[in-house]
Amino acid sequence: MNHFHARVPTAQASRNMTRLCKHFRHKVSVDYDEREANAAFPFGLCRMRAEADALLLDCQAEPGEALARLQFVLADHLLRFSRDERLTVEWQDGANPQM
Repeated sequence: MNHFHARVPTAQASRNMTRLCKHFRHKVSVDYDEREANAAFPFGLCRMRAEADALLLDCQAEPGEALARLQFVLADHLLRFSRDERLTVEWQDGANPQM
């Protein structure tokens, strides 16, 4: 499994994370509270943490299609659910050192 992560600057990290989790829980296993979340997709795993100024994402997936799919699903949904903010998701290789 490859690790990858992102730090998404936002003043509404908890709200955005909760929206993602409420949506994802209809299809995948999700555990969350207002500060942290874990989502288990068939093609990868993602841990999330809401901080005061950013949403932290720490994910794992098999290289190739699974990794690309998990990155796309997370970024696409996050951008759609945060219409009132202009968010940027920039993926980086490796585990998130802040988590």
